[in-house]
Amino acid sequence: MPTIAHRLKQIYTQIHQAEHTFSRVPNSVQLLAVSKTKPAQAIISAYQAGQRHFGENYVQEALLKQQELSALAITWHFIGPIQSNKTKVLATHFDWVHSVDNLKIAQRLSSQRPNFLPPLNVCVQVNISDETSKSGVTLNDLPELILGISELPNLNLRGVMAIPAPHADFAAQREPYQQLVSAVKALNNPNLTTFSFGMSDDLDAAIAEGSTLVRIGTALFGARRKLL
Repeated sequence: MPTIAHRLKQIYTQIHQAEHTFSRVPNSVQLLAVSKTKPAQAIISAYQAGQRHFGENYVQEALLKQQELSALAITWHFIGPIQSNKTKVLATHFDWVHSVDNLKIAQRLSSQRPNFLPPLNVCVQVNISDETSKSGVTLNDLPELILGISELPNLNLRGVMAIPAPHADFAAQREPYQQLVSAVKALNNPNLTTFSFGMSDDLDAAIAEGSTLVRIGTALFGARRKLL
């Protein structure tokens, strides 16, 4: 059975191959290891193999892991839906929040970010496929939200995040990412350099269209266990 270190090496090989195939700058795509529902020991194994960025979806689970792994120099990303009553925890305990989709949440994160910490890195989640089951701002409302967040003092707006509807066809996988990247570039905001999209099933399509941060969980850690 492959180890986490072996899987990590395979994933980076796939990323680098896609960078080459689609004429991306070498090492311009970063891996975010999605460690939700995975034990701390799995994170340690990935960390020992060189991985530093980890993404969590569940606040309480993440806090327990952060406490247990406090000795490690991990960059913690929150990538799940945001509840208003959790913003203080997110503002205090995470380095990145990818799932900001309204100004109220952004304002709470900014006001609750401790002064002794650097500005919180945030991405705006875009509902690129207009799915009612998913969070995210529409492309039409994206410019106004970007402008509002840009004015908040304790946030560092880095870019956008998206989870489009799944497609098996490669061209269909690329299309929503094309739309999103075009919309962001039209804003002419030099700070919007992070494109957080692409997972195991559409990794190549995401890299082809400009992803700078791909989120991989199962391919690295194995199938997720269900939370009780």
